[in-house]
Amino acid sequence: MLLYFLDLAGVAVFAVSGALAAGRLELDLLGVIVLASLTAIGGGTLRDVLMNRHPVFWMGNPVYLWVILAAALGTVAYVQVFPIPSKALLIADALGLALFALSGAQLAEKARLSPIIVVLMGTMTGVAGGVMRDICSNMIPLLLRQDIYASAAIAGISLYLALKALGLREPLAFWVGMIAVVALRLSAIFLGWGLPVFQLPR
Repeated sequence: MLLYFLDLAGVAVFAVSGALAAGRLELDLLGVIVLASLTAIGGGTLRDVLMNRHPVFWMGNPVYLWVILAAALGTVAYVQVFPIPSKALLIADALGLALFALSGAQLAEKARLSPIIVVLMGTMTGVAGGVMRDICSNMIPLLLRQDIYASAAIAGISLYLALKALGLREPLAFWVGMIAVVALRLSAIFLGWGLPVFQLPR
C-alpha cells in the first residue's frame, strides 16, 4: 500500500513537470493536460505495451488519470499566485524517477525477462515520459544531455539486481537501489555532476 501511494505521488510530480513545460510553451488547458499525462504515464504505458501487459496500468486503475488531472489543474492555479518551487520539484522528480525505475524493473523481473531487459524496462518506465514531454516541447530530451538522469536509473537498477544476486532480501535491495538513484540524481542537481561529453576532433 505504501508503494502504491508513492507511485501516485510520483505520477503527480511528473504531471506537474509536464504542466509546467506546457506553461512555458503557452499551451491551452487541454495541451496542459495532454503534456502532463504524457510525462506522468508515458513511460509506464510504453513498458506495459512492450511487455504485453493488459490492461495497461492506468486503464485498470483510472485513479492515475484523476491524479494527473488534479495535479495539472492544481499547477495551473498554483503558479497564478505563488512562484514555481524549482528545487523542491527537482527533488520530488528524483524520488519519482527512483520509484518508477525500480518498480518497472520489478515488473520486468516478474515476467522472467533477462537482467539487461529488466534494466531497460525499469529505465524506460522512469524516463520515457520525460522524453515524450521534451520532444513535444521541441527540446533535446534530458535523456540525451550531459545531466545524470537515465544513468542514475540504470545504476540504481543494476545495484538492486546485484544485491539480490548476492542474497540480499528483495525489499531491502529495492530501497537501496532507490536511494542510489536519488543520491546520484541529487548529486547531479546540487553538485553539478555529469557524464563526459563526446566531441568530434576538429
